[in-house]
Amino acid sequence: MTNLTAARRARLQSIVATQVRPAAGDALAMRNPVAWTIREPEGGRRYTVLRIETRGGLRGYGECAEMSEREFQVIKQAIEGQPATAYEAVWNRLAPAPRMRAAVNMAQIDIAGKACKAPAFQLLGGPTRNKARALAVLEGPAALERAQNAGFRAFAVRAPENEWRNAGKAYVQRVGTLMQRMRRATGPDSDFVLDGEGRLVPGDAQSVAAELEPFHLLWFDEPCRVANLGAIRKIAGENVTPLGFGRTVTEPGEFQDLLREDCADILRPDIGVHGISQIRRIAALAEIYYVAVAPFHDGGPIATAAALHLAASIPNFFIQQIPFPAGDKDRLLRRDLAGAGLEQVAQGFAALPTGPGLGIEVNEKVFAR
Repeated sequence: MTNLTAARRARLQSIVATQVRPAAGDALAMRNPVAWTIREPEGGRRYTVLRIETRGGLRGYGECAEMSEREFQVIKQAIEGQPATAYEAVWNRLAPAPRMRAAVNMAQIDIAGKACKAPAFQLLGGPTRNKARALAVLEGPAALERAQNAGFRAFAVRAPENEWRNAGKAYVQRVGTLMQRMRRATGPDSDFVLDGEGRLVPGDAQSVAAELEPFHLLWFDEPCRVANLGAIRKIAGENVTPLGFGRTVTEPGEFQDLLREDCADILRPDIGVHGISQIRRIAALAEIYYVAVAPFHDGGPIATAAALHLAASIPNFFIQQIPFPAGDKDRLLRRDLAGAGLEQVAQGFAALPTGPGLGIEVNEKVFAR
């Protein structure tokens, strides 16, 4: 009986191994990853561009935060010989380097789209829309006027610095004055997000949210840290200003906690951390709770392309943050890297890339700089 059981197990293992082993000579088998770290010359924004090749000669590009040598070696081992379409298998193999998953996921989807000669959003079940509303994060002096001239109609404004944690009434009034000034500068056709960056204590966050109700913000972003869900639920329950959370969240289960506790009106998963596939899962979970998704993005133009394809493929997409650097050299670098039309905005909306894969041609000559 023991020998029979062992024989059956060995036969089953051989069948399973055959199913998961990449086919020999598979044209979509991945190999030869290469990574470049980019630093924008004026603003200093940093991100890593990853290129993955296939045996058939296709190239896919992705993006994530800065990458260490150890993390790069994990990527090499995780993707070698794996099919570009094996999103889930590769995601699990990258467990020792979770920060790199987003870049690999984008590159895989880029390759799959190029193999099918179709935009990535077509592979993802889209499109649910033909353009994506765009949000500019204001950086530096005169940023509002530049962003308006560039076509943006929605703006994220950084909350004033608070000198101490329990700033009280004086701080609340400063925030109200700031938003009044912004509203006068743009007129009634523009929308705003106030970015708290998780710096306020729940009491101040609640007072600010109440003060901002007449301004009808798109949402109040990260008013406090995602640490005490009870305190966040109290803020959400006592004010009508929508709250956005999630850009510092790394585990999908934490998003579920935010939704279950009715703490967030907008979920903000980071495209540079979760990639396309994981945010689609988060969006599907949020849809059940009637919560919209506005992915956080503070990286380079390749992640912008990935975010726009993601926007086209999820029904509860709200708005996409697109970095708008203050420096001309930074904006020129981004245009040179991924094309002039990618991050262009007209009347508040960005067009979807329509080429195969992520729909961009990456200019690798930029990396020589």
